[in-house]
Amino acid sequence: MDYKNEIRRESFRSMYLAVILLLGIVLIGTVGYILIEGYSLIEALYMTVITMSTVGFEEVEPLSNPGRVFTFFLIVISFGIFAYAVTTLTRYIVDGIFRYYYMDLKIKKRIDKLKNHVIVCGFGRNGRQALEELTHHGVEVVVVDSSPGIIEELRKIPSNMYIEGDATNDETLTDANIQNAKALITALPNDADNLFVVLTARELNPSLKIISRASYAQTDKKLKSAGATNVIMPDRIGGQRMAKLVAQPDVVDFLDFIMLQDPDEVFLDEISCNNLDECFTNKSIGEWSIRKHTGANIIGLKTKDNRYIVNPGPEVKISPNDQLFVLGKRSQINKLRDILTGKTQIPDENPTDRS
Repeated sequence: MDYKNEIRRESFRSMYLAVILLLGIVLIGTVGYILIEGYSLIEALYMTVITMSTVGFEEVEPLSNPGRVFTFFLIVISFGIFAYAVTTLTRYIVDGIFRYYYMDLKIKKRIDKLKNHVIVCGFGRNGRQALEELTHHGVEVVVVDSSPGIIEELRKIPSNMYIEGDATNDETLTDANIQNAKALITALPNDADNLFVVLTARELNPSLKIISRASYAQTDKKLKSAGATNVIMPDRIGGQRMAKLVAQPDVVDFLDFIMLQDPDEVFLDEISCNNLDECFTNKSIGEWSIRKHTGANIIGLKTKDNRYIVNPGPEVKISPNDQLFVLGKRSQINKLRDILTGKTQIPDENPTDRS
C-alpha cells in the first residue's frame, strides 16, 4: 500500500467534501433568496451566511412566509454542514496536515535539484546506519519509507530529505530523483521487497550502483541477477565479527578504531586516479614519495580489472584507472589528492622514503 498517497487522498477528500458542501449550501441559499425575496446578490449572500452561521443578525428586509419556510429548511440543512466544514478545515490546519504538506513540498523541490545523491530504501537499523555514515562523509541522502511514524521522525531534522511511499513503486523512486542518483541502498526487511526494488531501480537507472540487503544466502544470486551491484547479509557479517572477536580480538578493535575515529585524527579513504596528473602516470609508488610529502599511507589499491592489491610495494606502478585506499588524517589525504591531481606541486627531488 502507498501510505503517502493514501493519507493525502483521505485528507484532501475530507477537505474537498467540506468545501464543496459549504459552497453548495451557500449557492442554494443565495439563489433561493434571490428568487423568493427578490434580494440582490450581495443581500442574498449576506442573508445566507448569517442564517448558516446562526449569528442572529437582523434580516435585510422582513421575510415573506415562503421566505421564512425557506430559511427554516436552510437552517436545518446548513447547520450540520457548516459545523462539519469548520471542523474539517480547522483539523486540517491544527493537526499539521497543511504544514506537513508544505514541508514535504519544500523537501520535494530540494530532491528534484539533487545530482549524485544516494537513495536509502527502508529506515530500519541498517538504513539508519547508512544515513549516518553517508552524512558523515558529506553525501546527500534521500530516505524512502512507507511508515508515517518514521517520516514524522525524519521531519524533525530540517536537513533530512525523505519520500513517504512504497519503494517498490516506480512513482516513489522517481519522486526520489533516481534518474540523477549515483547509488541506491535497499535495506528493507523482506528479501522479496528488496528484489523488487532492485528490479525497478535498475530499469529506471541502468548505470545506478545498487547495494541490497539480504537475509538468506539463496537470495544473493537472485539479487545480483536482478541488477544489484553488491549484496550485504548483516547476519552473516555479524557472525563473522563474533568469531573474529574470539580469534583476533585486537585486530577487530584496531579496525574499529580506524573506521570510527574522527576524520581529523585518522581514517581510511579512497582516491580515484581518474584525474591523475601526467607526471605521476606509470610511475611506481616509491617514485611518488607519498608519505614523505603528505604523511598519508597507501595501504591498498584496486586495478582497472577489479583486482585488489593489499599493502602494495614501492615498485607497483599506478595507472589513471586505479583506485587508491589511503590511511591518514583528513588534511594529509586532502594534500595527497591535491598533489595527485596537479593542484599542488611537490619539490623535484629523489625520493628517500619508500611507501
